[in-house]
Order: sequence, then C-alpha cells, then structure tokens
Amino acid sequence: MLMQPISLDVLSEKYLKSGEVDAQTIYARVAKSLASVEDASIRSEIEQRFLDNFEAGAIGAGRIMSSAGTAIKATLINCFVQPVGDCIQDLDEDGYPGIYEALKQAAETMRRGGGVGYDFSRIRPKGAEVKGTASIASGPCSYINVFDQSCSTVESAGARRGAQMGVLRIDHPDVLEFITAKRTPGRWNNFNVSVGVSDTFMKAVERDGDIELIHKAKPGELLIASGATQRADGLWIYKILKAREIWDAVMQSAYDFAEPGILFLDNINRDNNLYYCESIDATNPCGEQPLPPYGCCDLGPIILPKFVVNPFGFGGEPYFDFEKFTKVVKTQVRMLDNVLDVTYWPLKEQGLEAQSKRRIGVGFTGLGDALIMLKLPYNSTAGRLKAAEISEQLRDISYEASVELAQEKGAFPKLDIEHYLSGGNFASRLSEDLKDKIRKHGLRNSHLLSIAPTGTVSLAFADNASNGIEPPFSWVYTRKKREADGSTKEYAVEDHAWRMYRDLGGDVNELPEYFVTALEMSAEDHILMMEAVQPFIDTAISKTVNVPADYVYDKFKDLYLTAWKSKLKGLATYRPNSILGSVLTVTPSPSDASSVSDLDTEDWRSNPSKKVVDRRPNGELPAVAEKISYWTQDGQKTLYLIISFLTVEGIADGKKASVERAIEFFMPVGQSGESQQWITSSMRMLSLAARGGFLARALSDMKKVAWDRGPVRLGTKKKQDGALAPMWHDSEVAAVAFAIENILAKRGIDEFKASDEFTIGEVDSQKVSSNGLIAGKKCPDCGAHALIKRDGCEYCTSCGFIGTCG
Repeated sequence: MLMQPISLDVLSEKYLKSGEVDAQTIYARVAKSLASVEDASIRSEIEQRFLDNFEAGAIGAGRIMSSAGTAIKATLINCFVQPVGDCIQDLDEDGYPGIYEALKQAAETMRRGGGVGYDFSRIRPKGAEVKGTASIASGPCSYINVFDQSCSTVESAGARRGAQMGVLRIDHPDVLEFITAKRTPGRWNNFNVSVGVSDTFMKAVERDGDIELIHKAKPGELLIASGATQRADGLWIYKILKAREIWDAVMQSAYDFAEPGILFLDNINRDNNLYYCESIDATNPCGEQPLPPYGCCDLGPIILPKFVVNPFGFGGEPYFDFEKFTKVVKTQVRMLDNVLDVTYWPLKEQGLEAQSKRRIGVGFTGLGDALIMLKLPYNSTAGRLKAAEISEQLRDISYEASVELAQEKGAFPKLDIEHYLSGGNFASRLSEDLKDKIRKHGLRNSHLLSIAPTGTVSLAFADNASNGIEPPFSWVYTRKKREADGSTKEYAVEDHAWRMYRDLGGDVNELPEYFVTALEMSAEDHILMMEAVQPFIDTAISKTVNVPADYVYDKFKDLYLTAWKSKLKGLATYRPNSILGSVLTVTPSPSDASSVSDLDTEDWRSNPSKKVVDRRPNGELPAVAEKISYWTQDGQKTLYLIISFLTVEGIADGKKASVERAIEFFMPVGQSGESQQWITSSMRMLSLAARGGFLARALSDMKKVAWDRGPVRLGTKKKQDGALAPMWHDSEVAAVAFAIENILAKRGIDEFKASDEFTIGEVDSQKVSSNGLIAGKKCPDCGAHALIKRDGCEYCTSCGFIGTCG
C-alpha cells in the first residue's frame, strides 16, 4: 500500500536526515550505527542482521530512529527517572541531589533529547521548617512550577522535546494541592502527573480508614500548634484524613481531567527483578517503565501485524507466524543491548546505572490490528488469550536471547542469581528450564520487556498500526498535527487493518464483528486486556482506558480498585468532555455521513458553541470596544477592552446551526500603568480559551483570583426593595472577568446570561445605598469584605445583607 500523507510527513519531519529519502535509508543508518560496537570480525554480519530485522518488523523507539548514526550528541534513550532531594543545592542528607542540582540535570537530559520522570515526595511540605534560612518551606508543588518552566525553555536535541512525569506519594502532606494543581489552566503543561499509592492506603480506602500525611521534615510552629505530631519512628504527622477523602479527590480529578494517573508502588516493587538492590518510586513520562534514580528506558517494539499470515482469512485461515517472530525478537534483544553502548549519556550517573543493570524494553505495537487480522475481537476471551500467548512467547524468547548474550558478552554486573530468581518477583515465575539456564550462564539484561505507546513510530514505520497494546481508536479519523510555525494541520488518517481489509477486497461499509474500536468496548474490557498481558511483562504497560463521557462516576472509581486488585502497576483513564478536548477526532464513515440527524447531538466536537477554532481568520471581524471603570484602594481605574466575534457553524440538536462567539480579546497599549502586563497576558489567555471552546470556564476561574490589596468595586446589584448596592470582587482580575461576562451577556452570547439585577454601567452615586463601609468578613451577597455582627446577626455594611442570627 502507498504511504498515507501523515505517515510521510511524520517520517520526513522527525526521522529523515540529510540525504535520506525513505524508511529503508533510515534503517541502513541505524543498523550501521548500532552494529558499530560489535567485534570487527562480525560487525558486517550483525549490521545486515539488524537491517533485515527492520524490514521483517522490528523497529527502534523514536530516539533511536531519529538520532542513531547522526553527528548530533543526542541520547538514543527515550526517557529517564531522576532523583530530587530535600535541599536547594548539592546533596541532601540521604545523598539525593538538591532541587536546583536536579533541575540542572533535568535540563541537560532534555537538551540531549530525553524525557524525565521524578518523585517529588522527598521535598518537604509547605509550612515545614527550614532551619538553614530560618524560614518556612513552600512545598514541592511550587518547585514543580520551576521544572515545568524549564522544560518550556529547553531546546531539545533533534527537535524532539522531552516530556516530564511528576509523582507524589499519596501520604505526602501536600498531596491534595498536587492532585488539583492541573485544574488551573496552563499549570504544568509540560508534565504528566501521577500519585504513588501504597497497599496500605488502598486497604484504608476499602475499610474507610484514616491515613496519616507524613514527612521526615519538622513542621513549622504554626503546624505544630495546629496539631502536627512526631511518630515513634521519627516521621512527622502533619495531618490525618480519611483515606476516602483523598481517594475521592484523586478520582474526581481523573474523571474530569484524565489526571493524575495512579502508580501502585507496592505492586511495582514486589514484581521488580532487582527488588534486592533498588527501590522504585517513579516512572518515565508514559508510565511503561518504572525506574530507579537515573534509570533509563531503552525501547524497541515489534510490529505485530507483519507476523499475521492470511490476514482476515483471505488466502486461507489466518495465523500468527511464531517462527518468524522468534528470530526477530532475538535480534531485537541484541540490538537494544547495543544501544546502551552506542548512546550518548547526558549524565555520567545515567551511564553508570545503565551499565550495571543493562535494562532494555522489547515491546510490541499493533496488537489491536493484529487481532483484527486474525479475526479475533479485542474485547473477547479469544482475543485476550491470543494477546497473552504472544506476550508469553515474547517473554520467553527475550530471556532466552539474553542468556545467549550473557554467554557471549557477560552478565549484567548487579546480577545476584539466587535473589534474582526468588522472592515472588517477575523472574521467579519464569519456567524452570529458563531459570536453570540463567543459573548456569547468567543474564545480560536485568529487565527485557516494556509496552510503550509508540505514537510516531507506528505512524511513520507501521502505516498507522494501532499503538502499542491499544485497540484502534477509529477506522478513519482526523488528526491534528502541530506544524513548525505553530499552526495546526488536519489529516484524514486511516487505520492500517482497515486499509488492508479494503485493499484486499473487503467491504468497509459492512465490517465483520471482529472490527472493534476503543470507543465501542467497555472500560472493563480495556482492563481485562491489561490483566491478560501484564503477567508476561517484567516492567509495565502504557495503556489508556477509554470511558464514555456519560460513564457513571462510581463505576469509574471501581476501575481503579479493580486494577489494584488485579496486580496492575498503574492506570490511566480518559473520559472525553468539553474541558479536555481531543487530538483525534472521529470522522464518520461514508455510511454514517448521509444524514445530519445521525450525528451525536451532544458531541462537543461539532457543537458550534464548543468547537475548536484553530486560528483567527484573516481580515476584519465584528468587534465592540467597551469602557470598564472600577475602584480599588488606589482610587478609580478605567480600562478600554476590544472584543472580536466570529460566527461558528456546526451541529446542535441534530441540526445545522451557527452561533456568534467571542474569539479575540485585546487591550490597546498605553493604559492602566502597572496593570498593563497582567491584563495583556489575561487577554491572550482568554483568546486561547475562546478558540478552544472553554471561555466560560476560563472567566469563571478568573473570578476566583484573590489578592492581598483589598476588594475591588465594580457594578451594582439591585436589592429586593429596588435599591442598588455595590458589587465587590477579590481582585482586579476577578472584577475584569465579571465585566467581560456582562459584556458578552449584553451581546447576546447564549452561555452568558447575566441577571437583570446586575449592571456594570455607571450609576448615580446617590442611588447606591451606603451605610458606612466597615471592614469585616466577605459578604456572600455582594462580595464586600464588610460582613460584621450587629444585634446578634451577620450584617453587611455595604449592601445591607443579613445572614445567620443567633
């Protein structure tokens, strides 16, 4: 089949180097580079084996295919985990690098092309004592902000920016702030985040027990006065909460925002082959590699559809060619082992860690498509059994190949055979035959298996085969790809199995029942596939469990309990909603596109009120210029804002519809003095939110912003007796957001319905009630900080509101 346009573009943009014209020339470059560390007597032979292996269905992960054999000093390793200690510089008392030393190491790693995962749990909580400076700690979340900004500014080698994973233990005193941090738009955009969960915590959730939020750092005086105490083991208890309270916060955030993910740390460490010499607290950014400090993931998947003979039953009954698979996997183990000797290491600590354990990650991609080609539904028992069979063969072949490499090149230095093959870990469950061979000859690599997402390599080298362990997202869909100039280009993308079925003569308008997409199966089916495969993978699996938008919250929570009980090492979910949006947009098949009424009337992607507008159209747009006056402690201030509008077409209630939406916010320069910068940045943020379809939420968040300079007066509220009372806001930001909402309501924008009792217009001051403003608590009615006690009742000296009495 001819390559799809997006495959050609991704291949060209991310992998082709000067003088290269196609995938075969990339294969030649990479094979030559990775064979260069072989003995001279066999180097040419191994180079040809690697080249033949690429053609047969093996592939290196993105870093390998992009950088091997080039002149740039970029790492061939996709991701690392790096430690962060509890001090600012040098090493902390446990030998971990201080925060800014860790930041420097991370910047160097990302500059060389690697992504980084971190456990931030060692950093002392907010409010803890800092003896050296006689100050109070700001907590790990404040430092994650710094790491996030650093990633934004580091230019990555080979134009492949490194991702980051931030982990915090569930019993860290700042865990609730961590869980909800990404609810703030724009915060930690360069991070995935996961909570590290223990068995102790999960059992407390089951029995509705308490959990102690603890840290070794001593709390400040205020926290001690509030009840913080020290345990017998020296750790400080900052707070005691119901485990379900914390768990519900995690689950609600995952339900709404798809983050944080969950890492089951005890499952990870219990299964770890090197449990006897390392502890794991974090993973790489996509979660398929739990790693110790300075550990790396050296990855390379096998393209499973290439091993299916007689796909879909054309030419005979389909079957999986395990004989060919065995040869390819054995060569893949050798190739990835060579990567560890070829790669440039950003940090010497990473190289030392890798050489002592020689972790590699042979995986696969295209499982979903391979099962379809074998006529097996992904969500069936037969499909899971076949996936387990392939995974078991992958395990046994890989470990066999590593034993053979140990005979030739030596075992990894940290191998303690008796500990390695005992203790209930992964290696202890290998066959007796394999364990005997390891005892006799050793093992070249401590870990050998990993199922990664394989996003761009599947697009570029596997004709958009379904990613990793995932089922296909859709047979035909639209993918948004960001271009080098920042613009977004849309592609019609076809699934590999769907294309092959069509080209072999199948009718894609009447697909057989074994064609099942990720969105057509239950969430439980996704987890069952992880259950089937995980026992044969010595690290972990990167997989997203898709749930529909209307999935019941209580059932959603149960998915995570099921995952823990099933001994999975982590779980990530995705529930589409108007907050999250999507990179992939389903395109209706020809049979589905005949009638507008067939479309999902609640689909946010087609709703004109929520539809994403990629960029501002050229030319003039209808606009309004509005004057906003408000009062702060410094007196009256006046702003002029310009709001542009765009008519957006789409589908609403099953019919074609068009709505007018605010699309651009602008403040002319030269006004408002010191407020110019924050207002300008806020207008840019609102413009992005407006184009993304979540303007109302952005304004709602702005209205919650508070400052310490006193309340801001803007607008009036009509009381029941007809008198007007002033409206108060917690900051200038909140006041301006309130004003914009009212401007949009006045314009007739449907989602902004201001009540008639509110106004932001100029009002005769004689008609505004004033009772002599007295400082007090915040009034729930008008927002003024003027709620006092009068005659036993709460009374607002600004608007006259009367609250609770007694």
